[in-house]
Amino acid sequence: MLNKTTKNITSVYPEKVLQFGTGVLLRGLIDYFIDKANKKGIFNGSVVMVKTTGPDVSEFTQQDNLYTICVRGIENGAAIEEDIVVDCISRTLSSKTHWDDILKTAENCEIQLVVSNTTEAGLQYVEENVTQGCPESYPGKLTAWLHKRFTTNQVETLVIPTELIVNNGGVLKEIVYKHAQQNKLGDAFVAWLDEKVKFCSSLVDRIVPGKPSGEEAQKLYERIGYKDSLIIKSEVYRLWAIEGENIEDFLEFAEADNGVKIAKNIDKYRELKLRLLNAPHTLLCGMAYLSGFRLVKEALSDEMMEKYITILMLTELGPAIALNLDQKTTHRYGREVMDRFRNPYLEHQWLSITLQYTLKMKARAIPLLINYYNTFDSVPQYFARCFAAYLLFMKVTKEEGGKFYGETEGETYLINCDSASYFKTVWEHKSAHEVVSLVLKNKELWGHDLTTLKGFESNVENHLSNMMICGVKDVASALNVYA
Repeated sequence: MLNKTTKNITSVYPEKVLQFGTGVLLRGLIDYFIDKANKKGIFNGSVVMVKTTGPDVSEFTQQDNLYTICVRGIENGAAIEEDIVVDCISRTLSSKTHWDDILKTAENCEIQLVVSNTTEAGLQYVEENVTQGCPESYPGKLTAWLHKRFTTNQVETLVIPTELIVNNGGVLKEIVYKHAQQNKLGDAFVAWLDEKVKFCSSLVDRIVPGKPSGEEAQKLYERIGYKDSLIIKSEVYRLWAIEGENIEDFLEFAEADNGVKIAKNIDKYRELKLRLLNAPHTLLCGMAYLSGFRLVKEALSDEMMEKYITILMLTELGPAIALNLDQKTTHRYGREVMDRFRNPYLEHQWLSITLQYTLKMKARAIPLLINYYNTFDSVPQYFARCFAAYLLFMKVTKEEGGKFYGETEGETYLINCDSASYFKTVWEHKSAHEVVSLVLKNKELWGHDLTTLKGFESNVENHLSNMMICGVKDVASALNVYA
């Protein structure tokens, strides 16, 4: 088991960062940058990591908060295989059991940066008392922490969310201010927020598929020479784009890696990543899984799927990006994404991408659909097929222990989506026509009545009916839609 003894790591850095979230993306990107800066003698600071999803942090404490990142991929034509032991985490605290300790970090004047990744669902307002016990929501927790700072040292603070929603810094700021108002925390607190707390929007981009398991994990253990229950893999590509001015003093670690970009405006980075990396992932995950592919790289090795993905990205999604980026830029980025999808080193599961499928579809893909219609006033046929596959993936065939499951080729899979119960009701005793009509009309899901998009409803219904008869892969194979 990895620990300071087995790796002879004795680094002790002052705590400078408070991090809400223990997921692989934060550990594989943000903590990677901080650790790299520490090893270069640039930042010399550690991270207090907060687990917000449960009380047990033993998996971290048993390893002295150390873990290994196995970086794998191709960079500038060269194969990269790098194993890095990250030792920038000082403590891992659970908001369920260590709330007082978390609040006490607000008294530490050296902690001036707060980062988070609590999924898109985490940046929502929940009405709650933020001054009594641990709040339920992340914005509630942050408000309580900032109020504690206000009542102690009032040190200037930078807050950077990395959740994948547009203007995440502005959204989080608005919710914090609403908590301040609803909880009657006072005008002086709000004035301090205005003057001393900066909320910066940011964008993170790195494929970190999660903890390896089975034979893959065993091979990695043999390679590195020790067992690490927190080991993660990542691609070589990395980007953390942070929007703001005069914030460099908070982000000394940025000097260590050119993957950290500080800019006055990050719209270009955000739209390219959100629409040409995340949107294809979201649109394709159900289709690929129901077509029999389990790993992203498997789909890219299939000639038909590679052609499908390429046409979807370059002829439907790229031209629908709201910033009206030139074709050369979108094509170059799109082909880079295809290379990242092909990464032979990563075991990226399509099923893991279906987490919160509906929410991701709304945030990442539907804006492209709307803009495609605004631009071309016609049906994006590849998008329509993907949407039909999404509806079929969301067909609940079993509910057990409060969880919902679908089925394909006799194999049961978890539908890990907050809308699963809704789809269970939608699919009960209803035809493809009724399912498509009900779902597309649901403004609560999409923010739009999608039946108003000319031809979209009939195309989705046609594809869904065919998928239910012939199978998803056969429908995806019909690529002559523009003939």
